[in-house]
Amino acid sequence: MAVDPRKKILVVDDDSKNREYLVALLKAEGYASLEAGNGETALHFAEEQLPDLILLDAMMPGMDGFHVADQLKKLEATKSIPVIMVTALTDRSSKLRGLNSGVEEFLTKPVDRAELWVRVRNLLRLKEYNDFLSNYNTLLEQQVKERSEQLLSSHFDTLFTIMRAAEFRDEETGAHIKRISYYSKELALQLGMGQEFAETIYHASPLHDVGKIGIPDHILLKPGLHEPHEWEIMKTHTTLGATILGMEKSNSSYARMGSVIALGHHEKWSGGGYPNGLTGERIPLPARIMAICDVYDALRSKRPYKPPFTHEQSVRIILEGDNRTSPQDFDPQVLDAFRTRMQTFNEIFESHSD
Repeated sequence: MAVDPRKKILVVDDDSKNREYLVALLKAEGYASLEAGNGETALHFAEEQLPDLILLDAMMPGMDGFHVADQLKKLEATKSIPVIMVTALTDRSSKLRGLNSGVEEFLTKPVDRAELWVRVRNLLRLKEYNDFLSNYNTLLEQQVKERSEQLLSSHFDTLFTIMRAAEFRDEETGAHIKRISYYSKELALQLGMGQEFAETIYHASPLHDVGKIGIPDHILLKPGLHEPHEWEIMKTHTTLGATILGMEKSNSSYARMGSVIALGHHEKWSGGGYPNGLTGERIPLPARIMAICDVYDALRSKRPYKPPFTHEQSVRIILEGDNRTSPQDFDPQVLDAFRTRMQTFNEIFESHSD
């Protein structure tokens, strides 16, 4: 894929040789670069030039990289710029400090060329989609009074396009998107959540895997089992999805709920899920609903590593468990709702097959 020459990357490091090395690597891939030798200059350039991405050295005299990242994320103009922290520090506390400062990714010194290119490419792609959603939400705010119905329809079309962009790179299809919408709405109504919640989750639930846009193809499309390091990268589609959709900052109720679902739909009621290992009601309800919908549809669907299961087989696995799935993975109330509506799930799957 050709690199957009307009993409600007700010390289921040007090060591000129380190800057020159990173700039040379970026130039080889067709990116334009800006350089800053200290934290103060980095903040000035970030506000003035608004780069698309920042490579930030952690340990610098004066204002270190952690402080710079923290300031960048507090400024309205720069808070959405992705930051990759380049550091020789590998201890857990340093990484946690970086994450708390708003850093999206880490690169360990000495920087590996292939790893640099992959992380830069994925974060630039993520920012592009995030900017698109942000601009679209602004447009909605400006015009919703006079063209509310038309814009709402257009909004759904845009979200659907993003969903398809993610699904197109995976083994799943447009039919999967439709089924997920219907499943989640059925469970929401069975749980007594009301029509507004049911309609919101209907439109938000297909966004659950939008973060797969940022997963490298050789991992996402791998036909066999993932190696441990590949699986760690694969799991980041949850946090990437939440970031793309803007978390709670989005003005769209559908994107807000979509971000909650994207982040939490692989958490498990009894613990052991990802990315945060949440348990019980600490997992937001939309994500708990999505969890069982996603498992059911995955069981019913053909995958490179498994044949499609029948409705009866899928229900038995969800209600009784197997070597991968346990009833304890699911919210008991949501599981009861599924048990009540499971025949409707079968009808939805049969009505919206590929």
